[in-house]
Amino acid sequence: MSEKKRHTLAVLVENAAGVLSQVSRLFSRKGYNIESLAVGPTDTPTLSRITIEVLADDKHVTLLCNQLRKLLPVHSVKLLETANMLRKELVLIKVKASTSEVRNEIIQITNVFRGSIIDVSPNTLTLSLIGEEEKTEAARTLLREFGIIELVRTGMIALERGHYTIDESTKEKGEFNYGKHVL
Repeated sequence: MSEKKRHTLAVLVENAAGVLSQVSRLFSRKGYNIESLAVGPTDTPTLSRITIEVLADDKHVTLLCNQLRKLLPVHSVKLLETANMLRKELVLIKVKASTSEVRNEIIQITNVFRGSIIDVSPNTLTLSLIGEEEKTEAARTLLREFGIIELVRTGMIALERGHYTIDESTKEKGEFNYGKHVL
């Protein structure tokens, strides 16, 4: 049996109600937990791009991709190769900072990780970090000693490097007639 590893999938879908639910149900039905999920509209308002990370072996991730392609609102699915992808997440962290010395230390840590302070209050600092898990986790480890009040992560987003793009030719054009199919 092949070893499970993290796979990143880019899925181009119709920007419509219920589409994300259909996609996530597919993973649930097949017994896979989605490790990371990010979704948002593309530069075409009628399309959204979903970035999904899942732990699976190579054979099963191929099967998952094939099953995704069969869903009506899915335009295309691409399994991104680690060597050819840019992969990042946004993390917002609110940290206790009741003294100027503590605030200065937190600002220094934020600068080392090329983050930004996005909110200041008398007792807290909120910062944003963009990067891969190793970077955000290292910053989080350093900030724990000050007291993390709140933390939120977007989930990973990914694009292929260079001229590579998500392949939209995996489904026939005109296949998405919503007057005849219920989502």
